[in-house]
Amino acid sequence: MKSYFSMGEHTFRVAMSMHAAARARLVERLRKQGVAEESIVLLQGGASRMKYDTDREFLFEQESFFQYLFGVKEPGFFGAIQVGSGRSVLFMPRLPEEYAVWMGRIHRPEHFFAAYEVDEVRYADELADTLGAMNPDVLLLLHGRNTDSNLMAIPAQFPGIDHFKTELTILHPEIVECRVIKSREEIELLRWINGISSDAHVEVMQACKPGMYEYQLEAIFLREIYARGGCRFTAYTSICGCGPNSAILHYGHQGAPNNHLLVDGDMFLNDSGAQYHGYASDITCSYPVNGSFTPKQRDIYEAVLAANRAVQSAMKPGIAWPDMHRLAERVITEHLRDIGVIRGSIDELIAQHIPALFMPHGLGHFMGLDVHDPGGYPEGISRIDEPGIRSLRCGRKLEEGMVITVEPGIYFIDAVLEPALGNPAISHLLSHDVLKQFRSFGGVRIEDDVLVTSVGSENFTRVPREVPEIEAVMSEKLKVKS
Repeated sequence: MKSYFSMGEHTFRVAMSMHAAARARLVERLRKQGVAEESIVLLQGGASRMKYDTDREFLFEQESFFQYLFGVKEPGFFGAIQVGSGRSVLFMPRLPEEYAVWMGRIHRPEHFFAAYEVDEVRYADELADTLGAMNPDVLLLLHGRNTDSNLMAIPAQFPGIDHFKTELTILHPEIVECRVIKSREEIELLRWINGISSDAHVEVMQACKPGMYEYQLEAIFLREIYARGGCRFTAYTSICGCGPNSAILHYGHQGAPNNHLLVDGDMFLNDSGAQYHGYASDITCSYPVNGSFTPKQRDIYEAVLAANRAVQSAMKPGIAWPDMHRLAERVITEHLRDIGVIRGSIDELIAQHIPALFMPHGLGHFMGLDVHDPGGYPEGISRIDEPGIRSLRCGRKLEEGMVITVEPGIYFIDAVLEPALGNPAISHLLSHDVLKQFRSFGGVRIEDDVLVTSVGSENFTRVPREVPEIEAVMSEKLKVKS
């Protein structure tokens, strides 16, 4: 019998066979690497956490690699996969009797066997004995550095592990490569999540008006994705910045919690994405608070949109992602020079890294189970140590089945511009008087989630992008649903 994850009839049904297929892909890769068939992949799922020294439990989210292979939504599990046979075993926590009083029914192994479509379910305190009976050649544990976060994956630990031979280098790069190329089922899920997020962005756009607070627009997005899509989590903390706050790249953190008033005449930047069954979306829309672009706002917006469109038109398998970053920089440079913000030849401006003064982040990143999915810099590919592009989260060539964000931007950030204006080597390339007119502008980012196809790309994101369309939607003269 097939099993599914769903939050209701109006939401997406995720087949657990998607995770079984991921396990099959992984063991196939391991076999091709010459890993012995008697070897066992062992992963430890996430654990529930408390808030500091209190008894308040954080809402649990599963560890991403474990989610990829097993789709388990509960904490405290282990998962094992035999390389030769592909046999999968889940190990569930043995819960105390009082759990039923406070947390609800205690399920037996049969429940999880049916829910997650594995070959066997045992208790976690039977882990050492069960693995011993399987007589593994080696336990392959997850251990490796995420080149995006620079943090390490933590290998499984359990009582009795010292009795087994373990290996820490093989598994991580192979499972990362599995996650880089999305399956048909993953693509369908990501496309659906993008639709939910796109519709929520339109709702926010139509609600936006002077006198509201940034967090009120964030709240509209959160309500829409949960009520309409069953998305209990966002993929990241929403960035909802008005005016100068729209130039703070990761605004919205607890030190700056989307708490400023929306001012008539300012731009608003909404970077928000839903998460469902662990899978992410990541969309940014930028538009005037009052619904009507000024000439300056239109100039900057259309420069960013041109860069976004140029990249998506050029994307296809075999294209190096750093080349797409360079393309976005060139388009932005041409527009900023036409506006009069910068001056000089395009080649000189690029050689002096002037585009990075206005787009200090990378063009985009892999997306899937994590909003910044791993795999951007596999062994043999290094970051380019130059302004702007050094922050690019992917350095490899595009392949069919990758899902990546395209998010060029133009920002007027005092912390970046002040040193540049005082640097005699490059200050002559900046039009000081014109630039002064934009210093309190903030920023514009246009971010889409894009699938690399066999012949080009497919944009999952369905929101108004052209200036006339945005103005019509914000005036409610045009209704848009994905």
